[in-house]
Amino acid sequence: MARVRSLNVGVPKVIGQQRGAPVLSAIHKEPVDHRLPVRGVNIDGDDQADRTVHGGPDKAVYAYAAEDSAWWAEHLGREVGDGMFGENLTTEGIDCTGAVIGERWRFGSLLLEVCQPRLPCFKLGLHFGDPKMLKAFTQASRPGVYLRILEEGDIGAGDEVEVVDRPDHGVTIGVVSDAILKDITLGRAALRAPQLAENLIEWLEPRVARLG
Repeated sequence: MARVRSLNVGVPKVIGQQRGAPVLSAIHKEPVDHRLPVRGVNIDGDDQADRTVHGGPDKAVYAYAAEDSAWWAEHLGREVGDGMFGENLTTEGIDCTGAVIGERWRFGSLLLEVCQPRLPCFKLGLHFGDPKMLKAFTQASRPGVYLRILEEGDIGAGDEVEVVDRPDHGVTIGVVSDAILKDITLGRAALRAPQLAENLIEWLEPRVARLG
């Protein structure tokens, strides 16, 4: 059974420095042991430091698979706890990388829709204390999944994740991530997903057009 192993939230705080200036981020998430409402563009108690690149309707909830965290723990030789990648939902039993754009996940009254992969920035390296983490995350093709809120509700650890709809175009989170970060020729496939976040469609279209 696919389920939420951990529900994690956090607020912006200083996680390091860049060029002598403090860097603010909400990437540090802590598990909570109670249910929380999911409404608007956030989970209650969660926030983002820079809404120009994080948060918003197409990045309302971030999920990362416990199976991927376990892979990282072995790869890095260190403990990788729930919420370590800044995810709100640490999931079990569901393939986040293989999730199809537009796929819908139900958690009781709450309905979320898969809309884009996580594209890492330098803050991931600061959070892990390793500047090489940014490149490693890109190469690993285990980006996790951002979801938009279709029907508001509440959520808690232990909730079952039910996939209630899956579009037949077959464009996965992994394909979109690799198209943007590794191989633009995959952009043709990525653009077959009309449910893809609009900002990514706008980024991909001109680059794919230049391919001829």
